[in-house]
Amino acid sequence: MFTRLEPPTKVIQFTFDGELVNAAEGDTVAAALLAHGVERFRTTPVTGAPRQPHCMIGNCFDCMVEIDGVANCQACLVTAKPRMNVTHQDGPGEMELL
Repeated sequence: MFTRLEPPTKVIQFTFDGELVNAAEGDTVAAALLAHGVERFRTTPVTGAPRQPHCMIGNCFDCMVEIDGVANCQACLVTAKPRMNVTHQDGPGEMELL
């Protein structure tokens, strides 16, 4: 479990799977979700095993979530914004190719 060393000075809110999440201004989505106690960001395509961030620098892709309807977002690289709608991602996620 992750905990903050000091309380945030400014808090924003977004939703994850319909639940309200408090985040410190400037947090990545992954940092906010880990501090909130989220243990499943995505599930693997083959076994359905739950995954959560490992590296927090964009290398492992275990933090993939859907943000505002866009799949395959790396939560560790996206800054949390107020009213953002984040959901866990099942399997590989769908991408719209242009």
